[in-house]
Amino acid sequence: MPYLIDGHNLIPKLGLRLDSIDDEMELIPILQQFCRVEGRQAEVFFDGAPASQSGTRRLGVITAHFVRQGTTADDAIRNRLKKLGKSAKNWTVVSSDRQVQADGRASHAEVISSEAFAGLLKQTHDSAPKPNTDRKISPQEVDEWLKIFERRKPK
Repeated sequence: MPYLIDGHNLIPKLGLRLDSIDDEMELIPILQQFCRVEGRQAEVFFDGAPASQSGTRRLGVITAHFVRQGTTADDAIRNRLKKLGKSAKNWTVVSSDRQVQADGRASHAEVISSEAFAGLLKQTHDSAPKPNTDRKISPQEVDEWLKIFERRKPK
């Protein structure tokens, strides 16, 4: 089930700071990892974007909506739910805002609070396989690499 996420509502629940200049870009990689591990898709909504920076961007498995100043992420999520119509029941709305949650329920979407979703993100992060950085290479591999580099040496 894909997610519709109220980004600025989620950021402080993860210990990130809303007053950081890059708060949105700090959240995106966390969401990308979660979606990759869980095999999900997500759309995240951030309000307050200047007109020159507003719009939708595809960032890997995440679609980020930068909602222009003068309207809110709440309104954008509400409009997205309307556009989804009956298929909204296949989505999960992530927000702790009571009105956004009510809009999600009215559209028959699943609803999860930002706090609960932050817990899922942390749990997925902690259980994700860690890359093995201690890989040893054999003496044969060393010899092969040395041969490759020798051939590339300028004469």
